Amino acid sequence: MTNDDQQQFQQECRSEIALQGTDAKLKRLTLDWVLAAAKHKYSYHFEWLGRPIIQHPQDIVGLQQLLWAVQPDLVIETGIARGGSLIFSASILELIAQCGGNPGGRVVGVDIEIREHNRRAILEHPMSRRIDMIEGSSISAATHAAVVEKAKGRSKIMVLLDSNHTHEHVLSELELYAPLVSVGSYCVVYDTIIADMPADAFPDRPWTRERNPKSAVHAYLQQLGATGGKGADGGDLVFEIDKAAEDLLLITVAPDGFLRRV
Repeated sequence: MTNDDQQQFQQECRSEIALQGTDAKLKRLTLDWVLAAAKHKYSYHFEWLGRPIIQHPQDIVGLQQLLWAVQPDLVIETGIARGGSLIFSASILELIAQCGGNPGGRVVGVDIEIREHNRRAILEHPMSRRIDMIEGSSISAATHAAVVEKAKGRSKIMVLLDSNHTHEHVLSELELYAPLVSVGSYCVVYDTIIADMPADAFPDRPWTRERNPKSAVHAYLQQLGATGGKGADGGDLVFEIDKAAEDLLLITVAPDGFLRRV
């Protein structure tokens, strides 16, 4: 395959992705399917290298593409659960290293409680050599300071937010961790789809259709637009919602949640 052929193929894909992103009927069918599948806890049934990952396969593949495109030397994840996402990120960083990329890429996982059996399973996994775990609230000063320490000397940083889904918590996470994202990289906010779900989908949860990760994303972007901000690297902090990432996947729990620093 020549470079010209590859470039033409990629351009055709971009055009097709943009077109499917404008297909209202397809997007409605997709959302209907996601909501129906959620009743069966569909996203809970997948594993990555032996650990439950609790994500849709489409979001898993989409994150792989982002990791390959950015090739970060640090991935910061809030929310560990059973560890599958940490193992996933670490394994992709391992593959990137094997393909000639940064050999020292690492993943930092943060959770308010890391259950002992999950911690043990993660530490016993071969990919644990690329993983650090910090137990504590992601929005506490001590936890944030520990993450910032891990980020020292890292030039390409990606952030994945998937812990407590209340508006207030996610907004605080964005204020704390989005500044660590490097230019051209991403802060991915998961479960923004809560805003598109029926109210009775989470009767026992502290988030609502009006106050959730998506509302936090838009509040944060408005905040940056109004007052500006500086990244940890000293540069201007500007994010845009990458609609192309969402249009590519269609099935995603992160609509409006792919934030690219520009």
